[in-house]
Amino acid sequence: MPNPSLSRRTFLLGALSATGALAGCSTTSSRQVVIVQPASFPIAPAEPLQGPGDPELETMYGTIADGDFVIPAVPYQRIDPRFYRQRVPDPTGETPGTIVVDTPNRFLYLVEKGGTAMRYGVGIGREGFAWEGEGIIQWRQKWPRWKPPREMVARQPELEQYSIEKGGMEPGLTNPLGARALYIFQNGQDTLYRIHGTPEWRSIGKAVSSGCVRMLNQDVIDLYDRLPEKSEIIVM
Repeated sequence: MPNPSLSRRTFLLGALSATGALAGCSTTSSRQVVIVQPASFPIAPAEPLQGPGDPELETMYGTIADGDFVIPAVPYQRIDPRFYRQRVPDPTGETPGTIVVDTPNRFLYLVEKGGTAMRYGVGIGREGFAWEGEGIIQWRQKWPRWKPPREMVARQPELEQYSIEKGGMEPGLTNPLGARALYIFQNGQDTLYRIHGTPEWRSIGKAVSSGCVRMLNQDVIDLYDRLPEKSEIIVM
């Protein structure tokens, strides 16, 4: 019987976006595209809440002092509960330590030992800028500078002040990369795609950015702290 994991990987390697090297993370888009697609994995139900003041969620998504910055609390009551961070049975079959991004369902899984995975809700690239394939988290950074690629600056000249030549945008709460950034490489080359934090909690579960996988700042910090070095990533 064929290995479903290998079959999925073969499909992904053959389906890499031809425009992958031309896009990168952007600032907020005024356009929100919600793409309805079939489920990629069985979806575990969200854990029941105790009410608006659920102690676990208050802690999970409360205010965080991180380095020189104070990250505001997230109004989690206004987010679909299925996008809350939670441990679920692993639906991917991948090796522990692997990140799997299920773009149709807006989930990111970090595969764990023992048949479980930590699941996070994410926002993804809007239609036309999405990237898929396999890669490695070659580099990661706390409170990164944001340097939009030249192709993005050409599309949005107002970003010139943050260009690579000008050193990018300073780290901070308004920086599009948020509190953490994980840099996706493929065959030793930077894909220009990132997993990164965002204060824009309304974007979780939607397709709004120019290609990157965005997470709540509280969630991307949690992922960063759990992640092994040079983790493999599969974006479906």
